Amino acid sequence: MTEDEARAALLARQEALAREDAANADARDTVELQQDSVGRLSRMDALQQQAMAQATERRRAAEAVRIKAALARVDEGEWGFCMGCGEEIAEARLRHDLSIPTCIKCAAQ
Repeated sequence: MTEDEARAALLARQEALAREDAANADARDTVELQQDSVGRLSRMDALQQQAMAQATERRRAAEAVRIKAALARVDEGEWGFCMGCGEEIAEARLRHDLSIPTCIKCAAQ
């Protein structure tokens, strides 16, 4: 994969993350207590759904940081090379995750 292809794919994923985050903003809002119309189990379910949405948001934010760092490496001409040892990262590893910063050997350390 070329750097231009990687940049395009990373930017597309970055945009997708932003759309997903905007679409799920309501699910992370505070759960209002409405004891007259919502039972205890319904509230517990709403709290659990809120917690899951918040965890998903944290995962998306972490991925967005990795993508931003990968785009910086593309701009610097360092994308595809391990940040640990400087060796080339295997093509299969990059296909799995374009934002990966290390080779398998350095990731295992």
